[in-house]
Amino acid sequence: MNRLAGMTSPYLLQHADNPVDWWPWGPEAFEEAQRRNVPVLLSVGYSACHWCHVMAHESFEDDPTAAYMNEHFVNVKVDREERPDVDAVYMEAVQAATGQGGWPMTVFLDADAQPFYFGTYFPPEPRHGMPSFTQVLEGVQAAWTGRRDEVGEVAERITRDLAGRQLEYGRTGLPGADVPAQALLGLTREYDEARGGFGGAPKFPPSMVIEFLLRHHARTGAEGALQMAERTCGAMARGGIYDQLGGGFARYSVDREWVVPHFEKMLYDNALLCRAYAHLWRATGSALARRVALETADFMVRELRTREGGYASALDADSEDPATGKHVEGAYYAWTPEQLTAVLGEADGTFAAALFGVTEEGTFEHGTSVLQLPARHPHGEDDRDGADGEDGRDDDGRDDDGYGADAERAAGIRARLLAARAERPAPGRDDKIVAAWNGLAIAALAECGAYFERPDLVERATEAADLLVRVHMDGRARLARTSKDGRVGVNAGVLEDYGDVAEGFLALASVTGEGVWLEFAGFLLDLVLDRFTAQDGSLYDTAHDAEQLIRRPQDPTDTAAPSGWTAAAGALLSYAAHTGSEAHRTAAERALGVVGALGPRAPRFIGQGLAVVEALLDGPREVAVAGPPEDPATAALHRTALLATAPGAVVAAGTPGTADGGVGEFPLLAGRDLVGGRPTAYVCRHFVCALPATDPAELVAQLAADRS
Repeated sequence: MNRLAGMTSPYLLQHADNPVDWWPWGPEAFEEAQRRNVPVLLSVGYSACHWCHVMAHESFEDDPTAAYMNEHFVNVKVDREERPDVDAVYMEAVQAATGQGGWPMTVFLDADAQPFYFGTYFPPEPRHGMPSFTQVLEGVQAAWTGRRDEVGEVAERITRDLAGRQLEYGRTGLPGADVPAQALLGLTREYDEARGGFGGAPKFPPSMVIEFLLRHHARTGAEGALQMAERTCGAMARGGIYDQLGGGFARYSVDREWVVPHFEKMLYDNALLCRAYAHLWRATGSALARRVALETADFMVRELRTREGGYASALDADSEDPATGKHVEGAYYAWTPEQLTAVLGEADGTFAAALFGVTEEGTFEHGTSVLQLPARHPHGEDDRDGADGEDGRDDDGRDDDGYGADAERAAGIRARLLAARAERPAPGRDDKIVAAWNGLAIAALAECGAYFERPDLVERATEAADLLVRVHMDGRARLARTSKDGRVGVNAGVLEDYGDVAEGFLALASVTGEGVWLEFAGFLLDLVLDRFTAQDGSLYDTAHDAEQLIRRPQDPTDTAAPSGWTAAAGALLSYAAHTGSEAHRTAAERALGVVGALGPRAPRFIGQGLAVVEALLDGPREVAVAGPPEDPATAALHRTALLATAPGAVVAAGTPGTADGGVGEFPLLAGRDLVGGRPTAYVCRHFVCALPATDPAELVAQLAADRS
């Protein structure tokens, strides 16, 4: 056992038995490097990372390699999901120096934490133009002992360059309607018309971009935006990136056609996509979108929910192959025709092979196939996107959930295959609770529960929110980044934690009518104003009083999840709409200046910011539903409000009260009287309110887009 044995991170614990004398990130490691006069080897990864496992097996479990590392370096292991700030700072250096990045990330530092040599995965022997890990270790050690002055100069120059990297973040002013229009044009240029999605291989789910496209269509009526969103969602749902048996999405597709995924399943992807498909259903009524949203929600609850009520970070890509006993990528998910027949019998096995595109040659490795829904069912119906009707919109039938006339037979086959798959060795699960990603899950589950009349999903969202309040939030409302088994981690929350958790609480407040969640969101957003905001209105990823790294990370662009910057901006805007707080509205507007700078130039990488701008341009609309919660008329108005597509609309529902009437009160309900004793909805935006509505049809009309 090394120093990682007492950690809560499953990724760090995976390395606790390595012969490498690993240290966790902290001042003690750098003090040890100073004392021994050796460099620090920083290795950053995460539990579900396939190549992290490969490098660990090849190098960190190898006794001679470990002995060399222990003799010449202080070796520090970091879980990037626990310390996104450390990861961001050094990944920026890796990308600047090499033009690419990824995990595992390998960086060599001096005792002042200044980097001087970079890489990602290194093989155990030279391969494909890459040096072996041993060659890298020997080269760095030689440079450290023989060219120390040069190493020091390089480290200082890199640190200066990183510190000098600044964007003119907020100086473009408040984005106008021209910004999303230009962004849409840019996305159109990068859109893959034939396959859906954007760019080439590897192809990632564009979750935040889909939300922007749906909101842009809702505000402007732009059919091109809806088509890109709908066709991309259709292609992903029918592809191998989507688990056709158990629901849920893999991290990305290695090809342009969405056929073969990188099999790890991340909470953030599934929370974001669950919500995106729910919003697509809300906009179109698509049965496919409904099915995928619900299956993804059920996947999260079934396979990621922990005993404490939160949601685990990820499922590994790798699992044991029963045929070889080795851990390989995709073993849990891939099938051969013979395996289908063994479970289903000859007739259903042949049907399933045709249904899911399982061939003798295989679409994956070693003759196995990843299940997908090819263009045609066995009986010949074409239910893929691409067949256009007279209006130019997909004419594949939005009432078809993807299985057409074979839906009943397919459901039985899927259930039998899922049960058989459950007998295979399952991928490992990273049980770490990450605050930000649980915030995303809370929003998705709450909304799915409301849209599809699944109160159990709202309950699961509420339980996760309770966990965050009980375990992650301290007496000053400061968030801890992670917990595991109900034990809070030592790392402070970063901006994305505050933004995403606040967003989850705001969604839960709108769905449940429990104003206490609005209050908790306010606590978090007040801390964003106090601890993360710069004088120019830009936002930092770490708090003012956080550990000082060689650079204070600050990045408005999305990665696989929304940037903390724009997630916080969205929550600030929604909270201001709920409460009328000028301070929060102003902070949101100042933070959104960056979208004006980046949206037209790099729309794929600031989708969350563009989605928030759409809400800003639309108001956002404020909907107060006043009436007894137990009254069916109140419930009908409440559901109508939640199903409105107006970008970023906020909803408060409950018994009328006063703004200062007590804990948990919705300010939007202050003074909202029932009309004629009937539950009543009030819609306001831009300081103007419509007439009170007591009929859902009236409310629908008031919430319809104003495209004049």
